[in-house]
Amino acid sequence: MDDTTGTLDEALERIHVSGPERDGWLSNHAPMAVEALVRHGQASAVHRWLDRYGPKLEEMPVAGAPVTGRNWHEALGDPRRVADWTVYFERETARVPWRDVLAAWWPRLLPGIAAGATHPVIRVGHSVRTLLTGEETAPRVRELAHALGYWAARHQPLPALTPLGPAPSAAAALDLVPLVPEQSGGIRERFAQLTGFPEWPAQPGRESAAPRPAGPEPAHREPVGPEAARSALRELVRASTHRYATHAHGEPIMLVHAATAPNAVLRTLPALPRELWAPSLRAAWAASAAVTAAYAPREAAPVPASAGAAPDAGELFARAAAHGDDHTIKFTDTALDVGDALAFSAARRAIELNPPVFG
Repeated sequence: MDDTTGTLDEALERIHVSGPERDGWLSNHAPMAVEALVRHGQASAVHRWLDRYGPKLEEMPVAGAPVTGRNWHEALGDPRRVADWTVYFERETARVPWRDVLAAWWPRLLPGIAAGATHPVIRVGHSVRTLLTGEETAPRVRELAHALGYWAARHQPLPALTPLGPAPSAAAALDLVPLVPEQSGGIRERFAQLTGFPEWPAQPGRESAAPRPAGPEPAHREPVGPEAARSALRELVRASTHRYATHAHGEPIMLVHAATAPNAVLRTLPALPRELWAPSLRAAWAASAAVTAAYAPREAAPVPASAGAAPDAGELFARAAAHGDDHTIKFTDTALDVGDALAFSAARRAIELNPPVFG
């Protein structure tokens, strides 16, 4: 996809005067939503959408002490340094190709994939998809800098987790994720209660579901190859999108991230060295499982009757665009990537459950 209308670049320039968060910690979803709108033929709706969303946003904070190649460790995970990080990545992406910047920083940021409720990595995924499929304009490269800066500022790893027994599939692994004891409060309070996730993808010779203590992987464990990692990541995106159709009632806004976060990683893989694909899969699984543990309901709902309906991608995304909710737009974008009837039914569920922006 390339935006011959120029709408995406115009929108990004409008967005880049704003910071990545508002009201203290709520994420700025504008760059992700407008990228999806343009990609799916809704460019004419972008500026109207921004006119409605823009007043919520806050100005980019003023930069303070510069982040450098020597002091970045002390600034990592400090949200007060978000402007400093953004300036750093703007400088780096102007100095060297953006792929080199991404390859250098992806493994440093990956342990903090769940930070910011997974929004930073989702923003990176939308940005990279645009750069891979269209012209590498200045606003699009700058958007990657803003996304990486947000991730670096919000970077915070999950607590130490005990690997539980192996699961045979992504869908089974999601079903086996232990829910946090207290599903209340903010996402940081919920993530603090995490203790362990099922081991997925399951490794050869590990059929038992008995818990295994946390620690280094056994020496005999076979590494996941790049193509197997990409295949497993596609499976995870499909399973988490499908699961939304039957579990979204637990928390329809937050549960979209169980699918959109791993899909952001999947979109980024082609821009990364292949040796980073397997670590990316592991991080994506952790993010999806963490959101599931924090927000999934204890009981599933019946599969929607619309699950067997013939999908119409254009009509479905047009409905999401008319609905206007940023999470609904982004989740529908992911459902279209999955592309089957149950995924489309899950997107219709998001349209039904999430409050519309436009009447």
